[in-house]
Amino acid sequence: MPRGPIYNDNYRPQFSGHETFPLRYGWLKKAYDAVYEREDGPGGKLAFTRDDSIARFGVGKNMVSSMRHWATASGIIEDGEGANALVTTSLGRQLFGKSGLDRYIEHPATLWLIHWNLAGRPEKTTWYWSFNNFPGVTFEREQLVRALEKVAKDREWPRVSATTIRRDVECFLRTYVAKTASGAASPEDSLESPLAELGLIKAVGRRDGFRFVRGPKSSLGNGVFLYALIDFWKNYSSAQTLSFEAVAHEPGSPGRVFLLDENDVADRLLALEDFTKGSFRWSETAGLKQVIRDVALDMEAALIYAMCDYKQKTIESSEAA
Repeated sequence: MPRGPIYNDNYRPQFSGHETFPLRYGWLKKAYDAVYEREDGPGGKLAFTRDDSIARFGVGKNMVSSMRHWATASGIIEDGEGANALVTTSLGRQLFGKSGLDRYIEHPATLWLIHWNLAGRPEKTTWYWSFNNFPGVTFEREQLVRALEKVAKDREWPRVSATTIRRDVECFLRTYVAKTASGAASPEDSLESPLAELGLIKAVGRRDGFRFVRGPKSSLGNGVFLYALIDFWKNYSSAQTLSFEAVAHEPGSPGRVFLLDENDVADRLLALEDFTKGSFRWSETAGLKQVIRDVALDMEAALIYAMCDYKQKTIESSEAA
C-alpha cells in the first residue's frame, strides 16, 4: 500500500503556482529583498502585485507571481499575520540578509536546502511524489504524467486536470535537468534552474527519457543532511529513536529526497556523533540499527547545523589560499 502524506485523506494537492516557470537564478534574492523592505508593514504581498512590480523585478507579471511562489516554496519567505503580510524566514535571513552566507547562491549547501524544502515537504505534489513515491529509476515524461494522473484519480482529488499535471511535470523536469545546448542558445539558457547543478535527474537516451541519479552526493554536507533528518524526524515520529530503515527509505526521508543509497545513509549517520558532539548518535545494539537523539527536534537548531557547512567551506578556502 502506498505510504506518505500524499496518501492521507486530508492531503491537499498542489500542481500550480509557478506559472510554468522553473526557479531561476537571482529570483530568491530579489524576492527576499522585496519582502524585507516591507516586513514591518502589513502589505508585503503588494511587492508582487503592485503595478510597478514588473518594473521593479524586470520580468513579466506571470514571472513576478512565479518568483513569489518559488521564494515561498523554498522557505525563504512566508505568510505573516495579516491578510497581505509576507515576512522573511530564518533561512532566508541566514542566506540573503545583509550578512547572508550565500546571497548569490554560489554554495552547493544552498541548492541542497532549496531542494529539500521543495521535495522533502509534501506541499508541492509533483516534486514530493516523484522523489519519494515514484517506483522507478528511469522514466519518460509521459510516464510520470500518467502516474500522477492515476494518483489524482485514485485519491479523488477535485479540480486536477491532465493539462495541469502535464504542465507541472514539465516545470519539474526543467527545474532539475539542464536543457541541451543549441547553437543559438546561451549558456544561461541551458542552465535554466540552479537546481540542475545538483545532477539529481539526467536526460537519457530518447528525447523524453530521464533517470534519477542515486548514489553518493559529494557536495551534500553533514549539516544540511542533519537539517533534513531533523525536519523529517519531527514530522515522522516523536520518539527518541529513529530506525535506519525510516531514514533510508520512508517517503520524505533524507535517503529518498537526496537519492542516497543505503551505504551513503549509513556513512552519514555514523558521522553524526562527532558532528553534533553526541546530541545525535548511531546505534547498532542487538542488531537494531537506529539513530538516538538526546535533544529536542528544533528547526532553529537544525538551521544552525546546516550553516556549519558554509563555515567549513570558508575554512577549506582559507587553507587552500
